[in-house]
Parts: sequence; structure tokens; C-alpha cells
Amino acid sequence: MDHITTTDGTQLYVKDWGNGRPVILIHGWPLSADSWDDQAMAIASAGYRAIAYDRRGFGRSSQPWNGYDYGTLADDLAAVMQQTGAQDAVLVGFSMGGGEVARYMSRHGGKGVTQAVLVSSVLPFRLKTEDNPGGSPQSAFDKTAAALADDRPAFLAGFFKDFFGIGNDSRPISAQTLEWARGVAMQGSLRATLECQKSFSSTDFRPDLGAFKVPTLFIHGTEDKTVPIASSSRPAAAGIARSTLIEYEGAPHGLFATHKRRLSKDLLEFIGRRGA
Repeated sequence: MDHITTTDGTQLYVKDWGNGRPVILIHGWPLSADSWDDQAMAIASAGYRAIAYDRRGFGRSSQPWNGYDYGTLADDLAAVMQQTGAQDAVLVGFSMGGGEVARYMSRHGGKGVTQAVLVSSVLPFRLKTEDNPGGSPQSAFDKTAAALADDRPAFLAGFFKDFFGIGNDSRPISAQTLEWARGVAMQGSLRATLECQKSFSSTDFRPDLGAFKVPTLFIHGTEDKTVPIASSSRPAAAGIARSTLIEYEGAPHGLFATHKRRLSKDLLEFIGRRGA
């Protein structure tokens, strides 16, 4: 099975590698399931089942006009779990994908989930408001949307440099990996890219934190310029019982590439605790 069908008829592309306890990998914006390949290889090689899928509108999935709100995206995750038969599962959400994990836990009662991992996650609330002064102003998100609509390839060129922490004296990934990320991002539709940016920047996940009833691991880089740790994983972890936060000192946002071996090791150590 390389596709599943959601409740509204959208086709989602699914990678299903290995056998054993399922680990569902939910990618970030604006990439695809391919961004998880290194971790999926490690998970499957360790005796687990790695399931990664392209979010609607991205990669090889259908590109519908609607359905980019987190309620629908959480329902898509539920469809992936149901149609792959995933039980006793670990949900792993990167960046925007952390929102799907949170909304699934509240909207679907965490059905079938026994552990959760949030990597470089957007939780709990990205937007700056009176009761969330640490968030980013709406004007910053509006500027991003305008740049995407004006010249998406040019915007992505600069975006991924910050995403992977590329500076004058820092090159944690190759030029070829940077080009690969831009190419994957351009596979998504412009509509999906804009609508998902709107969703992850405006959705308040603070009410969802109480729905986490399973052991939860946060992993975040201290030099993440895309989703700063001080306004994301630190307060989110403080709001979830039975959670642990691992901080990668000096690390940027795109840990799946810049710190891929350490990330795979930390994921497997956490997953392995379920059987201890």
C-alpha cells in the first residue's frame, strides 16, 4: 500500500518500511516524508515499522484546494493510522507536524498512541498575542506569505539557510542537501504552502497540551531561528505531564539533516523505553 484515502477522498502517499511496533513520522513545512528517510532507515533497521506520509498538498499526495486546517490534518493522520493498522504506536512530529500530533491527541483521544515525540515543534502557539507575548507578530507571517506568493523559489533559498543554520562560518549540511530541500518544497502546491503556513502560525495548541496522556519527548535546537526554543518547546514541555525536553546546544531547526545520527539515536532510545 503506497497510498491511503482520507475521509474527503484525498490520496496520501505513504512509505511503510520494516516490521514491528509502528512509528508514525509526520514531516514539517514545506517538505515531504522524504525528509525523514535517515530516521526511517534507522527505525526500520532497529526492528520497528517506520510509517511516513506526505501531508496533503505536498510531495506525492493529492493537492486539494481545501483541508489545511489542523482538524482536517489530524483526521488525515487518523486515516493513516487506521488504514495501516497502526496500534501501540509512537507519533513523531517535526515542526508543523507537532501540531498534527497535538490535535490528534485531543481530537481523537490519542487512540492507538503510547508515546509521542515532538522535534523542533511549533507547539504551543506561534502567534504573538496579549496572552502570548513570546510569539512572533502577525506582520512577520504576513511578510512570509507575501514573499511566497511573489517568488516562492527565491523565498525558499533564504528560508532553508536559516532552517539548516547556514551562516558565514557554519555549514552543517552540503550545498546539495540545501538544493534537495528546495526541490522537495517546490513539489508542494502554492495553495497548500500558503494555507499550511497560515495554520501553523495561527493555531493555538495550548488547550491541546492536556490531552497528552503518554510519555512525551521534546527535542529542539537552542539556536533554532525558524521556531525559537524559548517560545516553543520549553513552555510546551512545561505544560505536558510526563514529558522530557532534550536541548541540542547550538543546533538549528532542521535536525533531521544537521544532527541526523544523534536524532536517530535519541528517538530509538526513547522508543525502546516502552518495552523496558
